[in-house]
Amino acid sequence: MNDATLQRSVSLLSVRRPIRKIWLHLLLFLLTLVTTTIAGALQNGVNPITDPWQISSGLPFAITLMTILLVHEMGHYFMSRYHRVDATLPYFIPAPPIPFIIGTFGAFIRMKSAPRDRRSLFDVAAAGPLAGLVLAVPAVIVGLQLSTISPEPGTGGGISLGSSLLLSFLSKITLGLLPDEANIIMHPIGFAGWIGLLVTAMNLLPVGQLDGGHVIYALFGQRYIWVSRLALVSILLLGLLRWWDGWLIWGLLLLFMGVRHPPSLDPYTPLDTKRKFMGWFMLAILAVTFIPAPFSIEEPKVYDERPIPKPKSPPLELINYQGEPPDVGGLP
Repeated sequence: MNDATLQRSVSLLSVRRPIRKIWLHLLLFLLTLVTTTIAGALQNGVNPITDPWQISSGLPFAITLMTILLVHEMGHYFMSRYHRVDATLPYFIPAPPIPFIIGTFGAFIRMKSAPRDRRSLFDVAAAGPLAGLVLAVPAVIVGLQLSTISPEPGTGGGISLGSSLLLSFLSKITLGLLPDEANIIMHPIGFAGWIGLLVTAMNLLPVGQLDGGHVIYALFGQRYIWVSRLALVSILLLGLLRWWDGWLIWGLLLLFMGVRHPPSLDPYTPLDTKRKFMGWFMLAILAVTFIPAPFSIEEPKVYDERPIPKPKSPPLELINYQGEPPDVGGLP
């Protein structure tokens, strides 16, 4: 084999490998689009087995959620490319729509090389939540405008969505002040935006290698470990106190992954003033998007209907009708 043939073979091999990797990303994206669409259809009361042609009713939810997740991860990806950090395209993780009502476990990218300093690490970490938030907030506003509002609380039971400071603010500016007993039946687009806010908060938790873990490492340097440990203990306590059982699972998973953050190539260069401000701003986003109890199960409400006691004698007008004719006097 001459040099020209060897060079051609190496070139073909280098082209085929990226193509195979792109196909994997694309396949996972399409599978997740299918599972989230089925999840959206189930939310609309569609049985995908008996009414397969109605599965498309789940597309508003699926497209909104997938777009939010995609923009979030592409924020990480493009900022990684800007700082010359070797990173993969997003990996989407499909999930069975039953029992996982949103049809996905989310998405992630993998950094194959370490950022050169804390500044580049901060930029890569903050780009994702900020990009996703830009789409999640309008999705919630549009979804609230399309939602059904009942003046009375629901009695049928089901899954109740928790609220955050940001969600309460968006609800007030979109729907105005509602009575405490009002029941908002969230539109699928709004539900997808709500999931986007929840994903933003969960990713900004300052633990390990979550986006929030990257942020506090870049912001505080080696002192990050105490913030990370405190955050992990708080998450586990929320689960143990039964605010939401998912926090216990999430906390155990983070404990397994570890709270320590790998150092950047230059761990000593601090953030500049602009990035320090943005770092505290990211923690403020966590505060306003955090939902202590994202999901709760409400039992159907059964009201005690007491029978009205029947009177022992008929009403007065019936007595006059059924008894002797009344004496009206003066009539023949």
